[in-house]
Amino acid sequence: MRSSAIHIPPIRIERGAADSIQSIVSETGFHHVLIVTGTMRDKIQTIYHAIAQCTEVVATIEIHDEPSLPVLEQQLAAIHHLTIDGIIAIGGGSVLDMAKALSGLMSVKEPITNYLEVVGLGLPLDSEPIPWIAIPTTAGTGSEVTKNAVIDIPDAQRKVSLRDPRLLPKLALIDPALTDQTPKDVTLACGLDAVTQCIEPYLSKKRTPITDALVRPVIPRALKALANLMDAESPDDRDMMALASVTGGIALANSGLGIVHGFAGPLGSVTGAAHGAICAALLAHGLQSHQLYVQDPDLVRRIQNIQQWISDALGGDSRDAFNTLDTWVKAQGILGLRSLGLEPTQIPDVALASQSSSSMKANPVDLETDILAGILEDAL
Repeated sequence: MRSSAIHIPPIRIERGAADSIQSIVSETGFHHVLIVTGTMRDKIQTIYHAIAQCTEVVATIEIHDEPSLPVLEQQLAAIHHLTIDGIIAIGGGSVLDMAKALSGLMSVKEPITNYLEVVGLGLPLDSEPIPWIAIPTTAGTGSEVTKNAVIDIPDAQRKVSLRDPRLLPKLALIDPALTDQTPKDVTLACGLDAVTQCIEPYLSKKRTPITDALVRPVIPRALKALANLMDAESPDDRDMMALASVTGGIALANSGLGIVHGFAGPLGSVTGAAHGAICAALLAHGLQSHQLYVQDPDLVRRIQNIQQWISDALGGDSRDAFNTLDTWVKAQGILGLRSLGLEPTQIPDVALASQSSSSMKANPVDLETDILAGILEDAL
């Protein structure tokens, strides 16, 4: 049996949980709060005003794109003089990642890049992060329960992580009602990101009995819930996808990811496409690569399980499940990597960059650059 350990923040997942935000903030002891949010939809405005009634909001930052190093540096410069003893993030994965990065970097002594992986030294933080609360409004990234923030480095055309165990939030408050009526395209991209983040730890070199126990029952239910949501709005299916997002976040933080996320970092920076859409376009092709190159009997059985779960959710013969998944994703509007901005001439560089990504290190098989390039070509 592989060694098992699991690191998670306190989690509250319940429909309507955000209605208790005032009592939750009061219990934290926050007095001077920075709020990081995205588009101020009505539900977010309600939470914002409730927070403002029980503590002092010293600044508000709105994030509408995935965090980049220039934007992070700009935001840190804008708030460095403020007294902040707590951060509350209300939004999708980009919002949560920005809040997490601000939490960790407001008081560090070294240049920011020294704390980043791949492009920097990956140093541990040299000061205690500011406590923060995560309130996700999408069901996808699982950032509410992970210890890393993903930052785009435009000059290097890479997305890399700021990683430290102390970056876990003081509380992950997951209210699936905040995801109700999310547009179909966002639901699909976020949902397939969540599903991928359950599937890849299930196949990872670093998989453990604990992460298996978490993701195995969730994958088939999440696939069915996401298929249902493409046809009609459903609170029960929204609840399921919120659970899948949290489960995937816990699993990836403790067992790693794989080929899809290994590609996603370089592709996101090169194309500017949304992370979830990239995962959606790649998932079937990543799974097909496992089918071709995996030989370990346990992994073969796991791949067969995934084929059956896809077939149960989307129909068709389980033996052709990955083609079924690819066809279904395209029918929902995500047509492939070319439609997301990838040009064929960029494939060799993306394949090479993917090999050094932290996610690729957990892939169940090591693949040469030419094989990786071939997978990207198939996914165009």
